[in-house]
Amino acid sequence: MSQIDIPSQFDVLVVGAGAAGLYTALCLPESLRVGLITKETVALSASDWAQGGIAAAVSREDSPALHIEDTLQAGAGLCDVEAVKFLAEVAPSCIQNLVNLGVAFDRHGNALALTLEAAHSRNRVLHAADTTGREVTTTLTNQVLRRQNIQVIQQALALSLWIEPQTGICQGISLFYQGEVRWVKAGAVVLATGGGGQVFAQTTNPAVSTGDGVAIAYRAGGILRDLEFVQFHPTALTKTGADRFLISEAVRGEGAHLVDNEGRRFAFDYHPAGELAPRDIVSRAIFSHLQHTALDPATAHVWLDMRPIPADKIRYRFPNIIKVCQHWGIDVFNEPIPVAPAAHYWMGGIVADLMNRTNIPGLYAVGETASTGVHGANRLASNSLLECIVFGAQMANIALEDVGRQSAIPVLPLRKFRADVNELDAQLAQLEALRQKLPRLVWQSAGICREQSGLENAIATIESWQQDFAALPLSQFLLGLSPTEPASFDLPDVERQLRLWAETRNLLDVADLILKSAAFRTESRGGHFRLDYPQPDPDWQAHTLVQTGNWWKSPIFNH
Repeated sequence: MSQIDIPSQFDVLVVGAGAAGLYTALCLPESLRVGLITKETVALSASDWAQGGIAAAVSREDSPALHIEDTLQAGAGLCDVEAVKFLAEVAPSCIQNLVNLGVAFDRHGNALALTLEAAHSRNRVLHAADTTGREVTTTLTNQVLRRQNIQVIQQALALSLWIEPQTGICQGISLFYQGEVRWVKAGAVVLATGGGGQVFAQTTNPAVSTGDGVAIAYRAGGILRDLEFVQFHPTALTKTGADRFLISEAVRGEGAHLVDNEGRRFAFDYHPAGELAPRDIVSRAIFSHLQHTALDPATAHVWLDMRPIPADKIRYRFPNIIKVCQHWGIDVFNEPIPVAPAAHYWMGGIVADLMNRTNIPGLYAVGETASTGVHGANRLASNSLLECIVFGAQMANIALEDVGRQSAIPVLPLRKFRADVNELDAQLAQLEALRQKLPRLVWQSAGICREQSGLENAIATIESWQQDFAALPLSQFLLGLSPTEPASFDLPDVERQLRLWAETRNLLDVADLILKSAAFRTESRGGHFRLDYPQPDPDWQAHTLVQTGNWWKSPIFNH
């Protein structure tokens, strides 16, 4: 990467370059100077991996009212009705905007092609073969790179929010960029950092999904909601050595069967809709079935058989799935695919209103990192890309009080981090060990099925790991920096070490928050299932809220 000097001030900083961040940057008024920060390059995000598509009521047989009904049904009593209405009613015009920007959705003749996914009552999922997310993000990236008012800052890592101590207003962020910590001021900060799937050993999320936005906001006093609700996708390719590649729900929508080692369609034992039941039910069906039938349920799998779908249709609809399976030596036309559940989508996040505002003035959250209330306890398939676009579009209405008011940032002397070689080696080994152990612990204790003693043991372990982490020389140095104090590092492979440090810190906080939220909610609902409280409890038709270590219950008023 060539050295690019970045301004110390922007009107708006957007953190994250998936669909939410890209569309937010495009929708912000062109009169504003926007910095778009991404810790990788612009084409690495979970949006890029979204295969199924994007839901919108655009056909004659469909209506926003039906889309609302299906979303509320999936959300298991925890959706915010106003937010869901807004999402479904704005969806068709947002799709039109994407088409106008050049997104090439599949068509039947002139009409947009629509498919069915689980828990939708109509065909309403628009797609671009089976790489819809990539088509959307590629198009948005090309548009962003053309805009004069947007500066993309790649391989930059947001470390913390910069909060004005007197007013509590968010006025920028600290950033690790090109070997240094620097402070960048902004009239507003938008967190669009996606989910936190990497906190689980089995996940369909890319390596960048370490819950950064949620952790950063939480440490600055942000209010978070419903963090226990994690959607596990039932069918991720499960083969030794292979990445957990998502096999889209649309495959089952088109007629694929889920079978066990005996070739039996076991999902019907758990739900009358079989493999087309809601995702959480299908995930638990596979999980329970493997508990009873497999020697090692943690690594076992069932089979997804695509052979009931006509071969021509498979070729037309799922070219990417064919290609990836082929790469791992699986011929989908002649044999079934080994699959098992994996953490896929985080319903909870930073509480944000319909304008994406959080409880911290000047801080906004968009996409998977936000909790707007549209998903409730369980997201409806293909509403996630839609949420990124619908809520990203709202940023066109941003009201910045002090845009254009340039104020000098006090320049403090640069602090340099140094440590001896042995200390550095020990620190690196400890960070790498935490990165290995943490996702396994969270998968075992807060994966598809949870119960009190497992959660409590895991919480105690995470808390002791957090103390070990805080004692590291690098932690002592970084956590001791004052606002606006720049820093540089005398470290080998500084980019990798700093990123490992920051992501491990975020994952420890996220693990702690998910485990404690899961222990707090003593019922099962949506993406949260407890073996010791297997039924929903009407008293728990409420949100779980947390701010600086305090958890509380907030009833739903949707009547």
